[in-house]
Amino acid sequence: MKKISLSSIFSSLLLLASTGLFAQTPSSIQKHINYLASDKLEGRGTGTEGGKTAAKYLEKQFKKLGLKPYGDKGTYLQEFPAKKGLPPNVSYVQATNVVGFLDNGSDKTIVIGAHYDHLGKGDQGSSLEANSVGSIHNGADDNASRTAGLIEMAKFYAKNKIKEKHNFLFIGFSGEELGLIGSKYYADNATIDLKTVNCMINMDMIGRYREDKGLTIGGWGTSSFWGKNIPQLAINQSVKYNVDSAGIGPSDHTSFYLKNLPVLFFFTGAHQEYHKPSDDANLINAEGEVKVLDLAKSIIEKIEEAPKLDFIQVANNPHAGNARSSFKVTMGIIPDYAYDKGGVKIDGVTKGRPAEKAGLQAGDIIMKLGENSTTDVQEYMKALGKFDKGQTIDAEVKRGAEKLILKITF
Repeated sequence: MKKISLSSIFSSLLLLASTGLFAQTPSSIQKHINYLASDKLEGRGTGTEGGKTAAKYLEKQFKKLGLKPYGDKGTYLQEFPAKKGLPPNVSYVQATNVVGFLDNGSDKTIVIGAHYDHLGKGDQGSSLEANSVGSIHNGADDNASRTAGLIEMAKFYAKNKIKEKHNFLFIGFSGEELGLIGSKYYADNATIDLKTVNCMINMDMIGRYREDKGLTIGGWGTSSFWGKNIPQLAINQSVKYNVDSAGIGPSDHTSFYLKNLPVLFFFTGAHQEYHKPSDDANLINAEGEVKVLDLAKSIIEKIEEAPKLDFIQVANNPHAGNARSSFKVTMGIIPDYAYDKGGVKIDGVTKGRPAEKAGLQAGDIIMKLGENSTTDVQEYMKALGKFDKGQTIDAEVKRGAEKLILKITF
């Protein structure tokens, strides 16, 4: 019989504490979602009173857990300007990321993020319900579900009485629905050295898990670690899943992938309530969400045991970065949504897609597609909707002081 040491018994007791007493429960998840997706918060629109109330709720939770404030000026809050609305009703609002740090004294950090904003009263231009301006879009799945999970994971790592080998940076992003503005702002103005970040784990819409459909895991190709370790972990926990190799996608992990960091993205799938006033808390599968969070924790446990993760630049899915649209074609760019000096500034270019093949680069400004002026992102989207697969057009591009005409084939 193998001799059992006192230290191993102690470790086992700590493990039991971490997986039992401080485990997420469906009731704790549902409680957060019920509040965040209540009419009181009026859809958590960026820069609205409801959005500010959601930020205060996150701030209160982080403070209660003893996380260090890692926003600006010694606070949990990182403020930034966000452009909101559709022409001619465009305005600038003050938006807020909420940032808390669990300091384990390590030289490596895992970033865990989720956006807490939604569509407010449907006046941001992205509601999929006809004539819904003025109706509260509660966004229970998108993304109160993951905001609740962010709080519960912060609680788990802050209270499990285990000093992990990584620090943890927990971020609630605002402005995601306006074009990943909050995560881009954080990535460009990080309050930690991004060179110390081992990976970023992002979850968006994880509240509608179904056994027949399973979980989509994005970012699979951004590190060899994911493919070597996740399959067995998913089997162990009976999680059905499919994968997307792309590091670029329609959520906040994109901003970290563009900083050459391995990313992981969890998503339980689209549904008929997406971006409609009917995305309500009573439709959440809290038990399924716990299952998703448990898988995330088991992955982090494996990361704890491993050397620093490798980063791989991925030839992304053709629809990455635009997965929630219905365009016949895509260019494969990430626009800089905060740019407002005329034209569409490119923040990132997807490998193997039409923009990269045509020679477009990060920093270029698209002024015209075919005969269509692209004065801003909205005009760019309108122009893109006019083209067909296989069509070749001229794109007028500014690169510094130079004007270029590049041919793009969709």
